[in-house]
Amino acid sequence: MKKVSVITVNYNQPQVTETLLKSIAEHNKYQALQIIVVDNGSREDPIPYWRKKYPDHTFLRSEINLGFAGGNNLGVSLADGDYLFFVNNDTEFTVGLVESLVALMDQHSQIGMISPKIRYFDQPQVIQYVGFTPMDYYTARNKCIGEYETDEGQYDETTGKTGFIHGAAMMVRKEAIERAGLMFESFFLYYEEMDWCERIRKCGFEIWVEPRAVIYHKESVSVGKKSALKEYFMNRNRILFIRRNGPPSSKYIFYAYFAAVVFPRNMLRYILEKRSDLCRQLILAVKWNLTHNQNSTELGYPVHKIK
Repeated sequence: MKKVSVITVNYNQPQVTETLLKSIAEHNKYQALQIIVVDNGSREDPIPYWRKKYPDHTFLRSEINLGFAGGNNLGVSLADGDYLFFVNNDTEFTVGLVESLVALMDQHSQIGMISPKIRYFDQPQVIQYVGFTPMDYYTARNKCIGEYETDEGQYDETTGKTGFIHGAAMMVRKEAIERAGLMFESFFLYYEEMDWCERIRKCGFEIWVEPRAVIYHKESVSVGKKSALKEYFMNRNRILFIRRNGPPSSKYIFYAYFAAVVFPRNMLRYILEKRSDLCRQLILAVKWNLTHNQNSTELGYPVHKIK
């Protein structure tokens, strides 16, 4: 039996994280499981309490917020599983989730990454994710398959390759990580899993989805839908993703599209919403890409202000 290391990251949400741990205890039957919880610089350190309450789990803490990629990468340092299952702390397991993903990984050695079907926790019959279409590198757009549809089993026979996994729940083969490396931490939030998919795919692995495995996701618990943090990293990282992964022939078309369409459209929307703070974040996001190398580790955002 292959060992699975479950890695989740907590940031100022100890009760949300404990609910995840409870759902794993209640629904998981897979025996060879290691559970790793990373506290990502929370204001109050929950780990001393957790070590007493969950003595069979592994905990480690960063004194600063390392972002999604950095927090998960820290968890990898203590993972000894053959497969690493990265799950958001605002998810909840279902029966057979781990077994279904492991079965496919065991059967198909070419799978480097795989995600289950994701449903919205508050609307448990509504799909959030059951795969991604390929990326359009001219616009940096793709489509989340099944999103907002009522789940009537219409995708349950579509197990196989997909454009990208979903960062809320992704099982990754250890060998793929050893060959492609860890997530690029400069993304901090957003696009890091898509960048990782591209690097793992370039190492000869495939990206799959298993719709018959289900996890529930409490969307938007961590970051506000209109926060300065989100607007900065979504815009900055969209450009950065293309810089790092786009074919040379498409990059300049994307840059022209962003300058002529995306930038003025977003600025107008922010102005109409009376959000001058978001106008500033968009300008900073573009400026960062103009002044930094695509492999730069500088975030261009005051991490100490992230609450």
